[in-house]
Amino acid sequence: MVDSVREFPHRDLWNEKNESVDMTDAANNPPLAGKTAVVAAGGKNLGGLISTSLAALGADVAVHYNSPASRDDAEETRRAIEESGARAILVQGDLTRPENAARLFDEAIDAFGGVDIAINTVGKVLRKPIIDTSEDEYDSMFDVNAKAAYFFLREAGRRLNDDGTVITIVTSLLAAFTDGYSTYAGAKSPVEHFTRSAAKEFGDRGISVNNIAPGPMDTPFFYPQETPERVEFHKSQAKGNRLTRIEDIAPIATFLCTDGRWITGQTLFANGGYTTR
Repeated sequence: MVDSVREFPHRDLWNEKNESVDMTDAANNPPLAGKTAVVAAGGKNLGGLISTSLAALGADVAVHYNSPASRDDAEETRRAIEESGARAILVQGDLTRPENAARLFDEAIDAFGGVDIAINTVGKVLRKPIIDTSEDEYDSMFDVNAKAAYFFLREAGRRLNDDGTVITIVTSLLAAFTDGYSTYAGAKSPVEHFTRSAAKEFGDRGISVNNIAPGPMDTPFFYPQETPERVEFHKSQAKGNRLTRIEDIAPIATFLCTDGRWITGQTLFANGGYTTR
């Protein structure tokens, strides 16, 4: 978990009136103070770090988790948010059911009065040859990675305050030429089109909509899909001979919610050079 210390390296900025802005008191006026975030799968791993990072910048956070099995992790994230001085609620639900996405936003609005930031870190990974993939596996991968993302975007467009931010976590495999991940990369690829459409449709309200595409991440979701030899290969494709870490990705999410809000309709590949496009 991140701590609640807030550092702002840029002391001399300019506001919209072209006046110098002194950031020396930024620790007392965090950039997301008064804002509210919804983080899908926000209780652990990357989602948990994004949740606590947003809270460290002043945002209140609705932390979503999928099932009772991840409740303890979500509770730990809530405690960390509250220790940083922000407010948090927990919302459980299977986001492959659109009514649960709607309820997630409803509960956030009921608790905090509105939603300014919506970040979806939900994902499911499968590495399997096409000829061995069952219909049930195909359906499950597209339900989690595409359908849930679509209806999360829909609810964000309906419920977000003007000048809000929407982010979906996808994958750098969108730019890879590789085997085994047909249903994973295939189910994430529609999200790029969803995001571009949403950025156009929500843009009149000042809402930015983007994707972040991490490289293979050093999380418990990655290792069951790969042999030790393939793990080493994935490491060798990025600078520093390592996998992407959640600490590499969370700052990009907070940037898009603050200074990076002019960026919209984009997929940002953050992978240490693992792939380019």
